[in-house]
Amino acid sequence: MADTETTSSPPTAADAKHKKASSAAVAGVYSPADLESEGKSLEVAKEVQRLNWKINTSPATLQEPEVMKKSATTPPMSKLDLRFPMGLTVTARNKKGVTIKDCLDAIWKQFRKKADDELDQPILAGFVFDKEDYGYGTLGVVCKKEADAPSKKKK
Repeated sequence: MADTETTSSPPTAADAKHKKASSAAVAGVYSPADLESEGKSLEVAKEVQRLNWKINTSPATLQEPEVMKKSATTPPMSKLDLRFPMGLTVTARNKKGVTIKDCLDAIWKQFRKKADDELDQPILAGFVFDKEDYGYGTLGVVCKKEADAPSKKKK
């Protein structure tokens, strides 16, 4: 009986302090420094361009949950800086790999209190990767004035 008590005892406060959560990313998930040291290039998820998402509305309003779960880049990154043409930079983080939802949440957090008429280009058109202009781990944010009309089925 005493044997089972010692093996299944709950962790003490000292144990909890000693076992700090690792900030290291999951295997296969890169940090900007790792990406640069290996000389790899980022591929941006094409699905972002089709969303026609207004940056001051909640990403939860989008009706495409499977797209939201996809990684924003290939290879997956633990941190992405999203730089707007006006100079503003927002950061999306996820140690398991930044998803499209993580990016949209970071953007929305910055613009959620802005009225529609305060935004010159309120529709997200996509992300671009250019290591010469932005460096590793940074994506350029492309916005547009109006949403594309939904594509009609051909007869």
